[in-house]
Amino acid sequence: MRLSELIESINGVPVYAAKRRSGENKAAETEITGISDDSRYIGRGEAFFALGGGSADGRDFAAEAARKGAAAIVAETPVDLSGTENPPPQILVKDAREAIALAACAFYGNPAKKMRVAGVTGTNGKTTVTYLLASVFEAAGEKTGIIGTTGIFYGGTRIAPELTTPDPVFLQKTLADMAKQGVTFVAMEVSAHAVWYKKTAGIPFAAKIFTNFSQDHLDFFGNMQTYRKTKERFFFPETGKAEGEPADVAEENKTEDASGEKANGGIFVVGTDDETGKKIADEAKKRRIKTLTYGLENPSDVFAVITDESVSGSKFLLNLSDELCRVTLRLAGRHNIYNALAAAGCAFALGAPPKAVAEGLKNAVLPKGRLQRVRGVNGAEIFVDFAHTPDGLDKSLETLKPLCKGKLYCLFGCGGNRDRGKRAQMGAVAAKKADFSYLTSDNPRYEDPSDIIREIETGYRRFSENYAVLTDRKKAIFYAVKFLKKGDILLIAGKGGEETQEIMGIRYEYDDVKTAEEAVEARKRGETD
Repeated sequence: MRLSELIESINGVPVYAAKRRSGENKAAETEITGISDDSRYIGRGEAFFALGGGSADGRDFAAEAARKGAAAIVAETPVDLSGTENPPPQILVKDAREAIALAACAFYGNPAKKMRVAGVTGTNGKTTVTYLLASVFEAAGEKTGIIGTTGIFYGGTRIAPELTTPDPVFLQKTLADMAKQGVTFVAMEVSAHAVWYKKTAGIPFAAKIFTNFSQDHLDFFGNMQTYRKTKERFFFPETGKAEGEPADVAEENKTEDASGEKANGGIFVVGTDDETGKKIADEAKKRRIKTLTYGLENPSDVFAVITDESVSGSKFLLNLSDELCRVTLRLAGRHNIYNALAAAGCAFALGAPPKAVAEGLKNAVLPKGRLQRVRGVNGAEIFVDFAHTPDGLDKSLETLKPLCKGKLYCLFGCGGNRDRGKRAQMGAVAAKKADFSYLTSDNPRYEDPSDIIREIETGYRRFSENYAVLTDRKKAIFYAVKFLKKGDILLIAGKGGEETQEIMGIRYEYDDVKTAEEAVEARKRGETD
């Protein structure tokens, strides 16, 4: 990629050092060897993007990048490169975060255009929907990829998770490798943080899926209005910013349709039993954007008639815009039926036949910790779930309660240094929906677990006193399992398939599923401690 091509891809304005003005044309032909926003690892010939808005201002490190051989500095305002021998040209842009995403697209050859990419956003259900989508398209004979909370998967490649949506450079590099290996469909989680930081700018999504909206991440977004608007901007990038937000988001995710007019991100697949989803669908239809709705309550294009629900899953008659098929879903819970409808609607809209939809939903294997049934004991059932929001916990308990013939137990905590507002709310949910709860530690991070639990208690005690506090999570699980009786159900919530527990900046090996299985074995052996 030449410097001139980089400038064109990000709509930048070049500023050259005075002593190099005579060589501007030559400089424009400079080969850009890479894209980076980290001056510590910048390589010679790479373009350095000075990003702001995080814990550090990238403009403060531009001179360091220049000294290490950066071929260009991209920033929103001119940076001081005085004292730098032969300073590289500076490229000025309106939004450096959007610019690095667009530059990465161009540098890696716009790989998303060589595949169909479906982006899934919403508070809950994103991971499940991506796995269901991949399973359906695999049933249709396609080679698929997944990008999300549990990691990146395609072919024989497995990349451990760091962020729900990777940084834009790594994201585009990954998409390029997927395309090279013959992947034809990619299901990608798009977090609210990814939308905020414009990580997906430049990706022509074949489909954008909305699951639901409820409280989460208010430690970052501050209020529900800003969080909601951020989710909505995935669908309508030009949506006005909420109070206190940084620079406006440029019109990303726009592709050319056959008529040459702008089309916004392919088809929208939206759950309209959710208030925010209904708003998105209504706005999309006003703008004449192709939209497919799904739901169980409100009239929708994709819906289900449920014939059976149990701890093992559900069966339902699926309507795909008047195409009918019978589905067996090996995932428990009404919320998973919603997830199945989202995946089915998207897959059908993108060309998957109903037979493949039914087969893919039936054979889908989710990552562990998504309302996962763990081997029970003494006629009691144990489930591990990622539910870490009030809405998520409510849905999981609501799913299990009618299936419970004894007492419904809930064991959970809340993460430290995250949205404190949901702690009391989750306590209230557990108090109202469970017969008894064990309040314990989650990922306390840099907080005292006891302080977190006390905040959970404030919500719990408004409705019930039926709980116990056991701060050590492993001990709490062993204790809870020890007293289960026939017909009881224990829900272990909050961490799901996570394999570490973060305490004071250190990640310790820990696994809810493994711990629950160990507790079952200990009880069978008659161990009491």
